[in-house]
Amino acid sequence: MAEKQATSESILSFAVEQAGERLDKAISACVQNLSRAAVQRLIKTGEVTVNGRLSKPSYRVRAGDTVTVRVPAETPAPVVPEDIPLDVVHEDDALLVVNKPAGMVVHPALGHTSGTLVNAVLAHCRQVADVGGLERAGIVHRLDKDTSGLMLIAKDEATHTALQRQFKRRQVAKTYLALVEGHVQPREGIIEAPVGRDKQQRKRMAVVRHGREARTTYRAVEYFADHTLLEVRPHTGRTHQVRVHLAWLGYPVVGDAVYGYRHQRLLQGRHFLHAAHLRFTHPATGEEVEYTAPLPPELAAILTRLRKSQKTSAV
Repeated sequence: MAEKQATSESILSFAVEQAGERLDKAISACVQNLSRAAVQRLIKTGEVTVNGRLSKPSYRVRAGDTVTVRVPAETPAPVVPEDIPLDVVHEDDALLVVNKPAGMVVHPALGHTSGTLVNAVLAHCRQVADVGGLERAGIVHRLDKDTSGLMLIAKDEATHTALQRQFKRRQVAKTYLALVEGHVQPREGIIEAPVGRDKQQRKRMAVVRHGREARTTYRAVEYFADHTLLEVRPHTGRTHQVRVHLAWLGYPVVGDAVYGYRHQRLLQGRHFLHAAHLRFTHPATGEEVEYTAPLPPELAAILTRLRKSQKTSAV
């Protein structure tokens, strides 16, 4: 089933491969950027047909059903500056480096039209409004909503283009700190496994045979009784790459309810993944620069607790 993405007015059609799911659930799993509530509204207003006929959200799809979804054009709300505090790690005339908190979405999207990093950056530096295209505000790369850490923002088009080129050529070094379940062995390693859309759960990514090339290296920094603290570096930029690769290896990230354990003991509401280090060539000076961001308090507290528990056990 090919992945679909709803943007402006469009008609999307797909053939059902697995029978038994409710119609609204099947559509929201297949059509990106449409929530289940939005799908239900489309069904009730007659914008969805199954084999050419109107249906109900509760209809159980059958293998071979052809589902057609008409997504009416919507006038996007303008992205407005919002006075949201930014943790600025570095700023000069060409670029901005910020430490994004967990829980903040990077770009506005359906369901997240305010409170994003773009809204905050526009308030901090209005000149970036059109840098990199509409609604990008100079942001060169992305972090998942529940991942904290360093983000790079260009203040002009030339800087944005130069930084994008470095990312494309894999000349930007990003290092994450990740606490994972289990004792990682070997202590250092390279994960080379293609990543693509999960065929069973379309909103997830997975290691799949015909996915896009993905390469991640890791190094164990500290071992605990049931966990390992890792330094992780993704050498490619696939969606959810670090989380998918570590889970595939058998060591899911603590707090990751999507790729890890359903019931989390140590951390809830976010996962233990933090973009701690960033190294690149500054487009304006040609010099190699490095920036770091310490672990946020809630993650540092978990490590402190694990260390204390380990000492208590030893006694």
